[in-house]
Amino acid sequence: MKLAFMYAGQGSQYVGMGKDFYEAYPEFREVMDHTDVGFDVKDCCFNGPAEMLNTTKYTQPCMVAFAVGVTKILENKGIVPEMAAGLSLGEYSALYAAGVFDEQQVISLVAFRGQSMAEAVVDRACKMAAVINLDREKVEACCAQAHEEFKDEACNVVEPTNYNCPGQIVISGDVAPVDRAIELMTEAGARRCIPLVVSGPFHTSLMKPAGDKLRERFKAENFGDMKIPVVFNSLGRFKTEEESIPALLEKQVQHSIYIEDSIRYMAEQGVDTIVEIGPGTALSKFVKKTCPEITCYSVEKVADVDALLEKLA
Repeated sequence: MKLAFMYAGQGSQYVGMGKDFYEAYPEFREVMDHTDVGFDVKDCCFNGPAEMLNTTKYTQPCMVAFAVGVTKILENKGIVPEMAAGLSLGEYSALYAAGVFDEQQVISLVAFRGQSMAEAVVDRACKMAAVINLDREKVEACCAQAHEEFKDEACNVVEPTNYNCPGQIVISGDVAPVDRAIELMTEAGARRCIPLVVSGPFHTSLMKPAGDKLRERFKAENFGDMKIPVVFNSLGRFKTEEESIPALLEKQVQHSIYIEDSIRYMAEQGVDTIVEIGPGTALSKFVKKTCPEITCYSVEKVADVDALLEKLA
């Protein structure tokens, strides 16, 4: 068996996430009780309100605190990966699992990231939508046409951002051109276009101000050596020696990410088992649609840990 961890991204959060872990595992309690990022992460995770938890600057540290706590639980149970990856925000959790960041450092970094991303588009109406059953070339062509139609407008950004799995690509940008792209993609044969519960145009050029702030912040951060390899989702593969982690994280926030490609790459590297860490099971579904031969388990509840121990025994 070759085991990889994959970490959930923003959008799968819900009020109450992690509460059973907090009650059952001291290592999870330790993470939640000692996280200080300017608001009560534990209270936000467990009690909400949903409007707060779903706001980027709060979502990101809450999601990563959850991921760090669960990773520590699994590690103490003897479950450790041979490689790691994550969807967008989840890449920071993957880098924690790889030893690049320590636990408080990674939570502090994503709190800064979330705040920077929120500030990048203040008072700008934006939208993300998942496009179902339309191939890459048609999605890209529809986005390009919508952008061209709005090129003389102040708000003209619409870009493919998340290549999640066969039959699902996320687009993002300003509301009007995104809505126009959805019309074009529906005409081109998309089965559905589903608005996402997020609060920003992530992985688009509109996030460049956040990328600039991250670049400056990274200059003062210590990046440890990777103990296990990480599949970077802006590349869909391992990085080369010439590619730096800070530069890839800066790129990731303002460019498309390739989850389908990352899953295929892990399969090529011999991964046959993936544990999804985070609320929800979106990544497990992406794996099933992309590489159904990979066995995938999701861990978001205490019962999932017990079941995983039995299955991996």
